[in-house]
Amino acid sequence: MEVFEAIQCRRSIGLVSDEAVSQEKIEKILEAGTWAPSHFRTEPWRYFVLTENGRKPLGQALVEIAKKDMEDPSTETNQKKLEKIAEKPFRAPVIIVAAVEPSDQPRVIEQEEYGAVYASIQNMLLATHALGLGGFWRTGKPCYDPIMNNLFGLSEKGKVLGFLYIGVPTRTPPEGKRRSVSEVAKWFSDEKGFTI
Repeated sequence: MEVFEAIQCRRSIGLVSDEAVSQEKIEKILEAGTWAPSHFRTEPWRYFVLTENGRKPLGQALVEIAKKDMEDPSTETNQKKLEKIAEKPFRAPVIIVAAVEPSDQPRVIEQEEYGAVYASIQNMLLATHALGLGGFWRTGKPCYDPIMNNLFGLSEKGKVLGFLYIGVPTRTPPEGKRRSVSEVAKWFSDEKGFTI
């Protein structure tokens, strides 16, 4: 698949079947992630591949995080909510948890470590698409909770930056739309227009 075509026709696909994804394909996706740029070649990405019952601890962690915002988790309503939350990791046969472990080198800027992992995630999403699979990058407040750090053995500086849900798509996604480049880009050919 040609790179510009892949970029323009990739979509987030949340509806996938239970069909297993081969280890070979998962490894290709992970390898694509490792070819992202990283300043000073720190390669700060860490990946955790969850399949089958390996998804269950993530559901339990999401439940524990959700309980923190509930006045009384034991109510019938909240118990139903927690049951649904526990099942979230089973929406796809594969979840790749992408995390950052920032380098402690003095010259490394921590924000750039996050940027490297975000670039890594985009590489993996494009590879997922090129392999004919559906992928959905899920984020949100639970990613950044200390419970996630404990679950995946990350340091205090480490952070989960997203869950990539991957599987065989059950539908064809609609065509995407983006604003024109002219709306989001400014061109400068001399020093005029800058303010310091």
